[in-house]
Amino acid sequence: MLSPERIAELAAELLQSQRTRVQVEHFSKRYPEMTVEDGYRIGRAWVELEKAEGRKVIGHKIGLTSRAMQIASQITEPDYGTLLDRMLYTAQAGEVLVIPMADFILPRVEVELAFVLKAPLAGPNVTVEDVLAATDYMTPAIEIIDARIEQADRHTKVMRKVYDTISDNAANAGIVIGAGDPAFKADPRAVNRPWCGAILRQNGVVEETGLAAGVQGDPAIGIAWLANRLAPWGERLEAGEIVLAGSFTRPVAAKAGDLFEADYGPLGCLKFRFV
Repeated sequence: MLSPERIAELAAELLQSQRTRVQVEHFSKRYPEMTVEDGYRIGRAWVELEKAEGRKVIGHKIGLTSRAMQIASQITEPDYGTLLDRMLYTAQAGEVLVIPMADFILPRVEVELAFVLKAPLAGPNVTVEDVLAATDYMTPAIEIIDARIEQADRHTKVMRKVYDTISDNAANAGIVIGAGDPAFKADPRAVNRPWCGAILRQNGVVEETGLAAGVQGDPAIGIAWLANRLAPWGERLEAGEIVLAGSFTRPVAAKAGDLFEADYGPLGCLKFRFV
């Protein structure tokens, strides 16, 4: 395991990378002895640095739960990260949300479902039924992922390891959800969750389609997994938090000027443009 001093040093590197938009080299290459737990310790130390600057935790994300994402990332383990208030972008029905490119390094877009909780969920024995009982509503969500730690090593071109993505807050950088409109809110018991799907268009071209079944068969499974995964750390999912269940499409790279439309059919359509 890495020392507390090294953990703090690497967390500070991530914060600096975010501010300067300059990526850092793989932690796993520099410290091959690091473990998955070290990765989560670095991510937690980074969150504490953010909180010290006034940011607030608004939820969590689960990543790499689908085969599509595992193949795209060349990583086979799921991971999770923390959502902060500065990451939240809210879209109004029928309007195009504007997202500044300056907030990111190399943003990519993923199609997901989010669960907004009305009651806490504490592991270690949380079930899907517990998740449904604790959920206020389910809503379409876009995760904007980014890479403060470079994806491919600048020298060897070797892809980053799971320790790196975990350290990097599971690559999370932003979330888009619908604002207020009841059309964006669904009772997770009243819909066929595995069959909830979406069409992602980029500048009018269909880039991705997918079903929520791609996320472990049912997106609620991931929420239960996360609650149980947090238990050994003495943490839980809190009422009012947003929890991203994981992407069921591959990530689509975004550049300035790109218009995205994520059409979830009866669950609504999220429209946003990077500028």
